[in-house]
Amino acid sequence: MERKLLTISQAAEILGVSIDTLRRWDERGKLVAIKKEGGTHRYYREKDLEIFASDLLKFAFEWAGDKTEFPERFYCQTSAVFQARLVKMERELMAKPGFEELYSLIVLIAGEIGDNSFAHNLGKWPDVPGIFFGYDIKKGVIVLADRGLGILRTLRQVRPELSNHVAAVKVAFTEFISGRAPEKRGNGLKLVREVVVGNPINLFFTSGDAEVRLQNDNKDFKVVRGVNTINGCLAKIDF
Repeated sequence: MERKLLTISQAAEILGVSIDTLRRWDERGKLVAIKKEGGTHRYYREKDLEIFASDLLKFAFEWAGDKTEFPERFYCQTSAVFQARLVKMERELMAKPGFEELYSLIVLIAGEIGDNSFAHNLGKWPDVPGIFFGYDIKKGVIVLADRGLGILRTLRQVRPELSNHVAAVKVAFTEFISGRAPEKRGNGLKLVREVVVGNPINLFFTSGDAEVRLQNDNKDFKVVRGVNTINGCLAKIDF
C-alpha cells in the first residue's frame, strides 16, 4: 500500500525551501514531483525527500560552486547558529553506541573547520555570509562549506608570496601562521590534521582547486590539484 503523499507546501516546509524553489527543481529534474492522473498539483513521497536531503556533499558542492539553492536546515548564517547546531549534533553523537570516546574529537574537528570559516571571513564575505553545515549520524558523515575568501586569498594577507591554492592549503595544514607577533594564528587546520591522522576518521577538504584526502589506514598527508574549483572551502568528515 502506497504511503500518503505530501503536498508541495508540506514538502517545502520539511526541506526548508520555498514552494517556488520546489517548482523550479521539478522543472529542472532536480527533484521530480508526482502528479496524479489528470491533475496538475505536485506531490512528494516522504522517503524521496529524505533521500534527496541526505546527499550532503552534492548539496554543498552545488552551493559553494555555482550558488544554487539548498534546504534552509543546512544554512548557518551566523556563528551563534552554527554553535547551537554543533551542540545538537554533539548530543546525537553522545547517544550513539560505541562513540563514547570518539564523539568529542568529531565535534572538535567540525567545530574547528566551521569556526575557521567565520573567523577568516568576518566582515569580508565576498558573497553570502555563513556556512553550509549538514550531517547524517547514521551514515557517519558531516559536510561543511562556505562561500568565503578561501585559503589562498586569506593567507596571502600574511604570506603574499603564495602563488597557488595547492601551496596555500599545504601551508594551512602544516605551518603556524601569525598575523601579528607573538600570536600563532591559523592553527585550526593543523589540529584537524593531527586528530584525523590519529583516529578512525576520514577527511576530504578542498579550497580553490586544491584537495586534501586523509582516508583509510594510510593517512599520508599530501595536497593535490583537483578537477573542481570553489571560491571558499568545503570539507567532508567520515567516521
